[in-house]
Amino acid sequence: MNLDRFRGPALALFRMVVGLFFLCHGLASLFGILGGNQGTGQAVEFASWPGWWAALIQLLCGALVLVGLLTRASATLASGSMAYAYFVVHQPKGLLPLVNGGELAAMYSWTFLLIAVLGPGAWALDHLIQRRSGTSEQRPLTADASPAS
Repeated sequence: MNLDRFRGPALALFRMVVGLFFLCHGLASLFGILGGNQGTGQAVEFASWPGWWAALIQLLCGALVLVGLLTRASATLASGSMAYAYFVVHQPKGLLPLVNGGELAAMYSWTFLLIAVLGPGAWALDHLIQRRSGTSEQRPLTADASPAS
């Protein structure tokens, strides 16, 4: 069975779930809900560096990735913020993520990088806007496709 026909919907569902999880991290840290910042039940202090700003990125980028709006830019920003979190907060505690507690930051960083590269998938506001404006997104290259000249 050829599973390629599920590529767009599977990527869209993956993007939505990751965006929702990231959005929840932002909500928890900014508003002290869903267990609060790092499970403390508390919100991070307003405008504190870097925690509050990271939570704001999580909230905004998570929401944008969830709905598929400005997906590539939002995913790139989210990936960079998680790479920053990994290298500044976790990596000084040890080389490997299993040692330094940075698995989640590393996984989010790589996950958002994948979304930025592959795009939002089939069900995204980005596609709806492109259709209405009459522009078309370039098709990603596959093994059987070549770039247009």
